[in-house]
Amino acid sequence: MHKSLSYTYFLLILSMILWGGTWIAGRILAQAINPMTAAFLRFTLASATLAFISWRKDGGMPRLQKRDILPVAFLGATGVFMYSYFFFTGLQTTSAGRAALIVACIPVCISVLSALFYKEKFGPVRIMGAVTSLIGVSVVIADGSPLTLISEGMSRGDLMILGCVASWTAYTLGGRSVMKTLPPLTAVTWSCIFGAVMLLPAALADGFMTDMLRVDLLDWACIIYLGILATGFAYLWYYQAIAIIGASRAGIFINTVPVFAVLMGFLFLGEPIHLSLAVGGLMVITGVYLTNKQ
Repeated sequence: MHKSLSYTYFLLILSMILWGGTWIAGRILAQAINPMTAAFLRFTLASATLAFISWRKDGGMPRLQKRDILPVAFLGATGVFMYSYFFFTGLQTTSAGRAALIVACIPVCISVLSALFYKEKFGPVRIMGAVTSLIGVSVVIADGSPLTLISEGMSRGDLMILGCVASWTAYTLGGRSVMKTLPPLTAVTWSCIFGAVMLLPAALADGFMTDMLRVDLLDWACIIYLGILATGFAYLWYYQAIAIIGASRAGIFINTVPVFAVLMGFLFLGEPIHLSLAVGGLMVITGVYLTNKQ
């Protein structure tokens, strides 16, 4: 049992490292090919990987009831199509570490909206956490001077990454109702498939055929990393960990994703770690912890 638990934690940490690396791979791809092409290739591979995992697990492709089609299509539209557009477009001009720290405030946004729409408890500690996290995001975006946001505004890249926050928050809240009737793996698999189908015409209009002629080995490595490892296997390992140690204990590990992203951005892309990035990032992660504290 102890060995099994240790192995679970190992796979959980490996999933967080893989998710941290998505920002590095995404940053590389964003400089090489158009956003929708990168997104379509990523989620086509992810869909195939998740479909294979589902087939191995259940002996066949999971089926959807008619009542589930529109809700799952909504997940594909928000968590795959919209998120991918904001993700790759934002990474064209925003550093990987910076983007990951901005996106780290997603749990806070989810908690606030859950309190508003689902009447979840939101006491003083959670309020303090939400405020701390949002101030931390403003510190990261404004490079240490939040007041400059009022006078100068945000860059297009940072606005795109905030779009990631909005789309993933919508995806998560939409998933609450879907998960009542579908297992997580089924919902994720079908949302990826729906999202990939939605991305195809956008990719064709975004120069897909031209992009395919200039994709090199590094680009393919990033696509395989994003589609198979970071989306397919990392999601599977994360949900396996939830089944063994519970959602609350597994969810705490997500706070390490931006840390891994900042470190890998420094190691592999040479992105500097400024004081404002470190301080703002610490505030974001602390705020997320307080907001999700039981």
